[in-house]
Amino acid sequence: MLSTILSGLSAGVLLLILGLGVLTIVLPALVGGMPLSVLTGSMRPHLPPGTLVVIKPTPIEEIEVGDVITFQLESGRSAVVTHRVIERSIDSADGEVCFTTQGDANNTPDPEPVRPAQVRGTVWNAVPYLGWVNQAVDGQTRSWAIPALAGALFVYAAWTFGTGVREKVRERRQERDAVGVAAAAERDDGH
Repeated sequence: MLSTILSGLSAGVLLLILGLGVLTIVLPALVGGMPLSVLTGSMRPHLPPGTLVVIKPTPIEEIEVGDVITFQLESGRSAVVTHRVIERSIDSADGEVCFTTQGDANNTPDPEPVRPAQVRGTVWNAVPYLGWVNQAVDGQTRSWAIPALAGALFVYAAWTFGTGVREKVRERRQERDAVGVAAAAERDDGH
């Protein structure tokens, strides 16, 4: 009974880890995107803090009003914001497309228009609460945590396999001993 419960728990943990890996590594890679964590409440209720968003590169001409985009606050800087496009316009000075954005929970639009060079992509997928995990496991932590977790899973798999083999050997030995005892009892009854 206990081994069945432990097997079920370990299978559940393994599926959870595999699912997290698919959501945070495989899906972003499939669309050429990147996972980011929502840190503020400006996009509540749709994207509350702690949500993991997968951003996919999107051609500027395909971005429309209503799309949620991630953009650099300043071109060339790493800080990004994820807000909804509320207006698409053409800059009269250079003919470049610009976007006016606003967080869903904000009362006013963002002060500066977003230029194409600032746009990182559109939100392709969002998973609540997983952003906190993504935030906690930063690049430096990932460099040791993922190999350690994989190693622990392999050790656990080897232990489970070894335990199963040992159990089968013990069962076969008990069956063989039971057959031997029965045969000896039969011989004794026959003499």
